[in-house]
Amino acid sequence: MATEEKKSGGIVETIKTIVYALLIAGVFRTFLFQPFWIPSGSMKDTLLIGDFLFVNKMAYGYSYASCPSIIAPRFGLNIDAKDICGIFDGDNKRLFGSEPERGDVVVFRHPVSGRDFIKRLIGLPGDKIQVRDGVLSINGTPVQVEPDGVFEEVAEAQGPQRLRPRCENGPVGDGGTCNKSKFIETLPGGVSHSILNIDDQGSDHTSVYVVPEGHYFFMGDNRDNSLDSRVSNLSGGVGFVPFENLIGRADRVMFSSAGRSMLFFWTWRSDRFFKAVD
Repeated sequence: MATEEKKSGGIVETIKTIVYALLIAGVFRTFLFQPFWIPSGSMKDTLLIGDFLFVNKMAYGYSYASCPSIIAPRFGLNIDAKDICGIFDGDNKRLFGSEPERGDVVVFRHPVSGRDFIKRLIGLPGDKIQVRDGVLSINGTPVQVEPDGVFEEVAEAQGPQRLRPRCENGPVGDGGTCNKSKFIETLPGGVSHSILNIDDQGSDHTSVYVVPEGHYFFMGDNRDNSLDSRVSNLSGGVGFVPFENLIGRADRVMFSSAGRSMLFFWTWRSDRFFKAVD
């Protein structure tokens, strides 16, 4: 009898430990840092497919978007942040809110799909944004752009989704060198960062976007391979992003793997471990 009671008590303690661990992990993920894998190449070469980082949720305060979404199609899970914290949605405000700064690399919820995106903040409320002949213009003034050589990568399927890179020198066969022109762009306020160019296309010649109050304008650093605020969120792009949809700021890459799985240690990019996000 004593043995059965002891066994029953052990099971209860184990369940308690698991519940407490889940609660602690939930609080950590909701209020402090959220893990994020880079799934696509829209932010190359600042962020590469397979980079793993923690998003600083304290940077901009908290809103309904701070609650985690739990999406695991393999297990039939699709719990949206609005399902958990939807009561706080709709006022475009934040608790302990801080304004983001131009040039921040931000994770945010897509205004329509609710999926997490990561892009660079380009336009603040009231700004007039335009791209003319591939050069970003903010409030009528072109930003400073300087050539910075060539970004090279292997022309092969990348990451779990097996995405192939677009190449300026394409088409390039498997295993060949895929090139993109690289530039250093300096935004108003002094933030400088790398951008890539692949081709002359429609997104290099846009109309003027006027950013509404309480919203932000985002672009990918891989300018010709990014669905961002240059395209309406009803047409597959991002459009203008409400303040309450910001999740947090990406500050540092913690880990990086070039393979299909983080378990393939021979594909780890050790030179990107703990790399600051500029």
